[in-house]
Amino acid sequence: MTMTSIRKSAAAVVLCSLLGGSAVAQDRPVYLDASAPLERRIDDALRRMTLHEKIQLLHAQSKFTSAGVPRLGIRQLNMDDGPHGVRAELKWNDWDSAAWTNDSCVAFPSLTCLAATWNPAMGALYGHVLSEEFAYRGKDMILGPGVNIYRHPFNGRNFEYMGEDPCLAGRMVVPYIEAAQRNGVACCLKHFFLNNQETDRWDGNVNVDERAVHEIYLPAFKQAVQQAHVWAVMGSYNKWNGVHCSHNDSLLNGILKRDWGFDGVVVSDWDATHDARQAATGGLDLEMGTTRGTAPKGEPFTYNHSFLGDAFERAVREGVWPESLVDEKARRVLRTIFRTAMNPAKTIGSMCSEEHYAACRTMGAQGIVLLKNDRQVLPLQAGRYRRILVVGENATRSLTQGGGSSELKTKYDVSPLEALQQEFGERVVYAQGYSSGRALYDRVDAVPAALQDSLRRAALAAAQQADLIIFVGGLNKNRQQDCEDSDRESYHLSFGQDELIAALARTGRPVVVANFGGNAYAMPWIEQVAGVLHCWYLGSEAGHALTDVLTGRVNPSGRLPMTFAKRVEDYPPMQYGREAYPGVDKQVYYREGIFVGYRHFVSRKVKALFPFGYGLSYTTFRYGRPRLDRTQLTAGGSIRLTVDVTNTGARRGEEVVQLYIGEDKPVVERPARELKDFSKVGLDPGETRTLTFEIRPEMLQYYSSDLHRWTSTPGSFHAYVSASSEDVRGAVAFELK
Repeated sequence: MTMTSIRKSAAAVVLCSLLGGSAVAQDRPVYLDASAPLERRIDDALRRMTLHEKIQLLHAQSKFTSAGVPRLGIRQLNMDDGPHGVRAELKWNDWDSAAWTNDSCVAFPSLTCLAATWNPAMGALYGHVLSEEFAYRGKDMILGPGVNIYRHPFNGRNFEYMGEDPCLAGRMVVPYIEAAQRNGVACCLKHFFLNNQETDRWDGNVNVDERAVHEIYLPAFKQAVQQAHVWAVMGSYNKWNGVHCSHNDSLLNGILKRDWGFDGVVVSDWDATHDARQAATGGLDLEMGTTRGTAPKGEPFTYNHSFLGDAFERAVREGVWPESLVDEKARRVLRTIFRTAMNPAKTIGSMCSEEHYAACRTMGAQGIVLLKNDRQVLPLQAGRYRRILVVGENATRSLTQGGGSSELKTKYDVSPLEALQQEFGERVVYAQGYSSGRALYDRVDAVPAALQDSLRRAALAAAQQADLIIFVGGLNKNRQQDCEDSDRESYHLSFGQDELIAALARTGRPVVVANFGGNAYAMPWIEQVAGVLHCWYLGSEAGHALTDVLTGRVNPSGRLPMTFAKRVEDYPPMQYGREAYPGVDKQVYYREGIFVGYRHFVSRKVKALFPFGYGLSYTTFRYGRPRLDRTQLTAGGSIRLTVDVTNTGARRGEEVVQLYIGEDKPVVERPARELKDFSKVGLDPGETRTLTFEIRPEMLQYYSSDLHRWTSTPGSFHAYVSASSEDVRGAVAFELK
C-alpha cells in the first residue's frame, strides 16, 4: 500500500465515521483488528512496513523501550526491570533517575522467598499482582522472572532466582508466567542460561557437560517455554561454548526455537551484544542496552548504531543477509507487541493497592523458614517477656534498595523494628549492633572500626537489661553481598555479625536470630542460640510478615530451596578448585556435572547444616506408609503413590510433602535421589489428608551424552516420601519395565 492510499483509506474511515456509515470498514488494516488471528495481523503489518521500519523494531530507542511503527499506529514496547517490583522511572537515555513523583511501587518478596513457599498458588499470586503494577505504569514487559540454578552460595544474584533444583524452580515459575501474561504483560524469562555467578559475568565462558546442561540448567527454562508459553526470553551475558549467550546460534536457534518451539522474542541483556554477524544470525531478535555497537570512531553512539541497526540494514540492502532474516525477527517483535501493548484485553492494573500489600505480606510470611526452635522459644507469647531487645541493622534498613537492577522505589516499607514495636509497644528497645555502610552497587563502603566497636558495645550493654534478644541481620544488597555485578567473598556474615551473635548469646539471654538474604551462610553460633529464622528479602511488608511468624499468627511453612552447608568447602564446586569457581582466565568448568546442591550432599554423604527442603513448624506432622497402586511401570503408563499426612499438634499448619526418586543400580552414575514432585497441604489439628502423586516414565529418565537424548533403562527404583532431601519418612520399591 502506498502512502497516498493509506492517507485516502484513513480519510475515508474518518468521513464514514462522521456520516455514521460503515461502508469502508473492509479497508481497515487487519493488524489493527484485535479480533483477527494473531499471525494474520503480523503478516498484514509486515506487508505494509518498509525495511527501515522493520529494522527499527529490532533495537532499542531508549534505555527501556523499543520502537513501534508510528506511521502505522503500531505501538512501542515499554519494558522495565522487575525481579521484585516495577523499577522507578529512569531518564530516556541514561541510568539516572527521571525524578518522577508518581512511580513508587510495592516491593514484593525476592524470588528465593517465592521458591521457599513451595506453593505454586503463591507463584500465580505473585505474577498477578506484579503484572498489575507493571500494567498500571504503562509497561508491557517484565524483565523477569529468573530461574538460573543456585550452584554456588557466593553468586551475587542468587536472591533473584528460585533455588538449586530445576523441578522446584520449574513448578514455581509456570503459574507466575501464566498469571502475568493473562493480564497482557509479557514475562521476559532470564538469564538464558548458565548465569550462575557474577564474577566475569560479561565474558566468562562456561564449560559444562551435555548431560548437566539438559538435566540441571535447562529444565526450568524449558517448562516456562513449553508449559507457560512465555512470550520473551533474555539472553545472558556469559558465553557458552565460546559464544555469548545473547546471540548463541546453538542455544537460541537450536534449543530454544527449533527444539522447544519458542514463538516469542529473544531480548539481549543490556549491553550483552558483541558481534554484528552473530547478532544477525545467532537467534537474537531485539537488541537492548548496546553502548559500543557500530558507531564510527570519534562519532557519538546513537541507538541506530546498534548491531541490529543501520549497519544491519545496509548489509541487507547490499545482499549480505536476506530480508527474510529481518522479517523473522520483526515477526517475533510484532507478535509481542500485539500480545501486550496492542492487546485490548490487557489489564488496566493498579499500584500500591491494599490487595497488593496483603499479597506481599502473605507471600513473605509463607516463605520464611524456621530453622531452629529450642524449648519452643517461638512463637512469642505476649506476656512472657518484659523487655525485648532488637539488635541488628536489618531491623531498620530498607532492603528494597541496592542490589543493582532489583533496586526499587517504594511508597513505604514496614521494618521489622517498626512492626515489633506495633506489636509489643514500649517493651521493645533497639540497638543497631553493627554497620554495613550505604547501599552501594559499584564499590564497597568502608566502615570505621571504631564505629563498629562502639555499636557492638552498646548492644551488649543493652542486652544485660533484656529478657529476650531478637537479632535481625544477615546479608543486604551492598556490593559483595546480594548484588548484581559482584559475588560474595566469604561464606560468613560480614561486619562482625558472627562475633556479635555469639557475644549476645553469652549473656545468658535467649537469642532468636532472624536473618535476611538470598544466600546460604555459615552459622558458627548455631548451638548457642535458641531460635533461627531465615527471611530472604520480604519486600515492603517485611516487618509485618516477620512479626506474623514470630508471634504465631502465621505458622511457618517455608522450606529451603537450597542447601545450607556447614562450611563453604562442602559445596560441590569447591571440590575442584578455582577452575570450578570462580574460574581461571575467564574459563569456568562445572566439573561437578549433575551433582549440584542436594544431589551432591545426599549422594556423597556430606552432612548439611540444613538440607534442601528443610523447615520447621509450630506443629508436628506424622506420615503414614506410602502405597503404590502397582509396582511395575511401563511406557505410556503411570503409578499412583498415596500417603496419609496427619497434623499431630495443637495448631493448624502446612506441610510440604516431597517426592524423590532414585534408581537402585543405575547403569550410569545418578544421584541417590532427585526431587520429582511435591505438595503443600494445610491441616487442622488432628486432621488427616491423603495425598496422591503420579509417577510417570519420564520421571525416571536421564540425559545420555552418547545418544544426545533422554533415555531410561529397565530396572528397580525407590520412591522416597520425604520432609526434606535428608528426612525420608517412607520408601516404596517399584520396577520400570
